[in-house]
Amino acid sequence: MTSDDRIERPAAGLYGQFRDVLHDADGEPRWDRGWVRNTIVTDFRRLLAGFVRGTPTTAESVLGLAVGAGLPAWDASGPPQPSPTQAALVDPHPHLVPRAQLQLDYIDPATGTISATPTGTLQLKALLGPGVPAWPDGNHATSTLREFGLVARLDGTQVLLNYRTHPAIAKDPASTLERTIWLVF
Repeated sequence: MTSDDRIERPAAGLYGQFRDVLHDADGEPRWDRGWVRNTIVTDFRRLLAGFVRGTPTTAESVLGLAVGAGLPAWDASGPPQPSPTQAALVDPHPHLVPRAQLQLDYIDPATGTISATPTGTLQLKALLGPGVPAWPDGNHATSTLREFGLVARLDGTQVLLNYRTHPAIAKDPASTLERTIWLVF
């Protein structure tokens, strides 16, 4: 046994995954991309350490889901792989779905159903309904989405918890994007 084998890595199993379903104006699914892994970033681990440490660190839970346009160049080359060192979305003006508009539930890992008591899996569900985000606007030429991340606050600064780039989602004004994120601890 090497000395490295004796080192405990309590957050090594921490991961995230997401599923996007786009619904048309009648609520019918247009497509379902299935479950895909997303990247847990460095600041998530720092936030967890802040929760455990407590004062003088102030750690605030999920503030919302940031969605961004990414870069149109990604449409030709494919979106870049997300990096665990990502600190913010590429879009400098992302849309934030606030926590109050997210559905947060614990998931029973044995059944995949919602649990009334805390488990090691947290589900966050966001519905970006018709006209959300309200793009095009002064910062966005289209309403196309290419990236997202959950955000929280650590010592008064907004931080990214996870990050994912994805193929372009051309969200028309009448469609609804249902995004489900699982964080597995």
